[in-house]
Amino acid sequence: MKLVRLKPGRDRPTRHRHPWIFSGAVDTVSREPEPGETVLVADAEGRALGLGAWSPASQIRVRLWAFGEEAGGALDDGFFDARVAAALAVREGMAERFDTDALRLVNAEADGLPGVTVDRYGDVLVGQFATAGAERNKAAIVASLLARTGAKSVYERSDVDARRREGLEPAVGLLAGEEPPGRVVIHEGPVRFEVDVREGHKTGFYLDQRENRRLVAAAARGRRVLNAFCYTGGFGVAAQLAGAAAVTHVDLSAPALGQARRNTALNGLPEAEFIQGNVFQELRAFRDRARSFDLVVLDPPKFADAKAQAAKALRGYKDINLLGLKLVSPGGALATFSCSGAIDPATFRMVVAEAARDAGRRVRILRELRQAPDHVESLDFPEGFYLKGLFCHVE
Repeated sequence: MKLVRLKPGRDRPTRHRHPWIFSGAVDTVSREPEPGETVLVADAEGRALGLGAWSPASQIRVRLWAFGEEAGGALDDGFFDARVAAALAVREGMAERFDTDALRLVNAEADGLPGVTVDRYGDVLVGQFATAGAERNKAAIVASLLARTGAKSVYERSDVDARRREGLEPAVGLLAGEEPPGRVVIHEGPVRFEVDVREGHKTGFYLDQRENRRLVAAAARGRRVLNAFCYTGGFGVAAQLAGAAAVTHVDLSAPALGQARRNTALNGLPEAEFIQGNVFQELRAFRDRARSFDLVVLDPPKFADAKAQAAKALRGYKDINLLGLKLVSPGGALATFSCSGAIDPATFRMVVAEAARDAGRRVRILRELRQAPDHVESLDFPEGFYLKGLFCHVE
């Protein structure tokens, strides 16, 4: 097995079981490994630290599959089957507990499978294999998923930007089982949603907001709700079904709004208000017309992929929260989110506080929010905590 030796003093994160080794930490490589090939990682003195996947095109040069004593065995099909089994075991009973047939089954590094994300929508599994190591071991992981879940289909949506940074081309299509239907219907409690596994964002739906959708729905009865960056209508449809007085969906994407309309009809709801346009501009137009809402939901797309983009992202978060707060009627509520991993919770909270001061509103936090429990996090990998939010009372 090819050996990757680290520079002196650069082994501490690996000893603490962090799975990423950046290019600057690598001292020597015994022979040039192939993309995704399993390599032995050692410290400067040659002591073994773990086994990982080599990624020559990425700044993250190695992603660790196994550490310490775990690295003594072979990384064969049995290894990956065991990792899949462990990921499924962590989620045992979650579908029943959360009353849903849609769950994240594998959450990449947090489940010991860097670069591998798998969501279940009914009988369809949708996977993303975003790294060289994930791509190289894809067949073994897919075989294990199909055997252990009883799903009818495993469909690939490896069309994420991360693959390009790994030197990989996008890959979309059926991996195993039957060709899935064009749209899969799932449920979250009483709410039903259509999921487009072929063309939808990410794997088709934002399962990470499941519990936050329920929180918003519980607060929506009798209220006028603004669902900004609505995508396929998740927050607004749940709010309307829970008894919201009125719901306004705003998004730039016409296809997403079309899906939001279908989701509204799927739940037997009357037509809501759907506005296609730039959300910043539309919220400014609401402000200028003195339009207000009792509950405002701000769930924008990722504004920062890396810390280098954080300053620009923070300006965007402040602007959208300033606009949102100006639209909340006195005594109303704001649910605001950031899915940018480069923005930590304390910084996001500070930005919302600055927006509140500039808006002249007194804001009290009722709950801090995060990704749904099936999007498990590892204490060894803090980067896995990416979705943070605040549910606030606004005076």
